[in-house]
Amino acid sequence: MSKPLITPEVTAHPVTDRVLEALAVTRRGCEELIPEADWLRKLARAEATGTALRIKLGLDPTAPDIHIGHTVVLNKMRQLQDLGHQVIFLIGDFTSMIGDPSGRNSTRPPLTAEQIRANAETYYKQASLVLDPARTEIRYNSEWSDPLGARGMIQLAARYTVARMMERNDFHERYSAGTPISVHEFLYPLMQGYDSVALKADLELGGTDQKFNLLMGRHLQQEYGQEPQCILTMPLLEGLDGVEKMSKSKNNYVAITEAPNDMLGKLMSISDELMWRYYTLLSARSEREIDALRNEVSAGRNPKDAKVMLAQEVVTRFHSAAAAEAALADFHHRARGGIPDDLPQVSLAGAPMGIGALLKSAGLAPSTSEALRLVDQSGVRIDGAVVSDKALKIDAGTYVVQVGKRKFAKVTLA
Repeated sequence: MSKPLITPEVTAHPVTDRVLEALAVTRRGCEELIPEADWLRKLARAEATGTALRIKLGLDPTAPDIHIGHTVVLNKMRQLQDLGHQVIFLIGDFTSMIGDPSGRNSTRPPLTAEQIRANAETYYKQASLVLDPARTEIRYNSEWSDPLGARGMIQLAARYTVARMMERNDFHERYSAGTPISVHEFLYPLMQGYDSVALKADLELGGTDQKFNLLMGRHLQQEYGQEPQCILTMPLLEGLDGVEKMSKSKNNYVAITEAPNDMLGKLMSISDELMWRYYTLLSARSEREIDALRNEVSAGRNPKDAKVMLAQEVVTRFHSAAAAEAALADFHHRARGGIPDDLPQVSLAGAPMGIGALLKSAGLAPSTSEALRLVDQSGVRIDGAVVSDKALKIDAGTYVVQVGKRKFAKVTLA
């Protein structure tokens, strides 16, 4: 890690070891810290005056659940929170009605107020599994966006130019391709930037795809006579495949509400190389601890040991240490070819039943077509025997049905 350039012009307050430590915590795993010299100055001032910095993260409740890819920025928030700074978890109930155009090649359909309310109910509850709820300020951007009104919106829009807005990559590409851009989409970065004005943020966090919106906050704070915030972008976490961004649509995700056994099993499936990136972005261990562990693996320690430590840490965070231990025992049991002791019991009627319908009805596959695809991939076992016939009819009886490595059920078919 390169050392920051420290000169008398950077800060009027002393740059102590604690300030440098806080800077190192900030920079760990981040993509960009803009501008670093300003953040160093803010940290030094906070240390000298005992005044906590205001650190903002805004999330639009566009889906009801959070996966561990979302927690990359939440982990960074918690690290800064543990340094004594004030974190603000901002729920974008107003901006969700516009729809974030970031990374889009078409207009995003806006959510209804009912959808937003339903999703927002779970967002903070799940985020609290990472953040310390007692030290987190919860805000909704409708607090200041709704009162802004038409007059205020026009005055806000006057503080940015169309030419600057069109410098944004997704807008530029869509315009060049002749793809429609709705005027309301220009309002999204303006409103996200105005959030920073309303909250007087010192630092705003976001994914790399949010850089334009975060810089808008700096611009608008200057327009309104405030000290501009610094911005910190965090990389987008790769999914379990190690290729695509973690996403439910790609089915390469780990939801933070998943059962402990499923969560640990998924994390144990990642590659040894990807494991270290997950350590950097997800683990609460210090960089020194992670480096020491990496050196041990390089010296001959089994990388599986390190992967077990990571998986148990994540499961403990979202469940408990006892759940993590039980999940690991279950993982080892299955790895030896064993069947879990706590098999879900499913009773079905309609024998004889096709294998596709049985898997779907038992909750082992989301659809009949997906069930048959799993059969094609030799991913289905009944009483330990691989099913290869998609036309198989199952007679009445009780069977242990397995899908993939982690899904089991004892199915009684009548």
